[in-house]
Amino acid sequence: MALRIKARWHDDNADRSLDEIASAIAFNAWRIAKDKAITLHGEDFVYDSDEQRFGVIREYLVFQLQLVDRIAHQRLGLDDSARQELVITTAKNMAKHLHDNSFDVFGPGEHVKDFVELINTRGAEYAEFGFSEDGPSYPFMRHLGYEIQQIMGTSGENRWVIDQVMDKDGPEVFRHLSRAVDSLFE
Repeated sequence: MALRIKARWHDDNADRSLDEIASAIAFNAWRIAKDKAITLHGEDFVYDSDEQRFGVIREYLVFQLQLVDRIAHQRLGLDDSARQELVITTAKNMAKHLHDNSFDVFGPGEHVKDFVELINTRGAEYAEFGFSEDGPSYPFMRHLGYEIQQIMGTSGENRWVIDQVMDKDGPEVFRHLSRAVDSLFE
């Protein structure tokens, strides 16, 4: 089943604030991350727990936040202030989606705090990798695949999860998110 991205406004003529756009981006990012976590299971990769599944979702969210930052800078040409506002507001909205869903599955906890720490850690790591009009570089994708493999482990079929993420799922995430961001800024 194809993933449906909501990238059109009901009223195309209305002006949208960066907050509204960031909220829509975060909503789409949550859907994409959840879809890719489900895709991995459908490709016979094994989750041992809901914690692993949510760990994969968090990695996909952080990856997408990095993509939003790069797209905003390189393709949309947002100035530093607008770009920072977009990224921070998108991250806050992602954290809200993550918290609400984590609370439903795990109950109370430091879901947002852990996510913010992950954003900060991965942000420094992803900063080292290239990005072009064609999308994330090979090392950028490899890092995503590596982090997901660290969550899922290397036993059985899971040892190949890095290939699935790098070769198929990561590029699909970029295509879906890129299309959504472009449409939301039109």
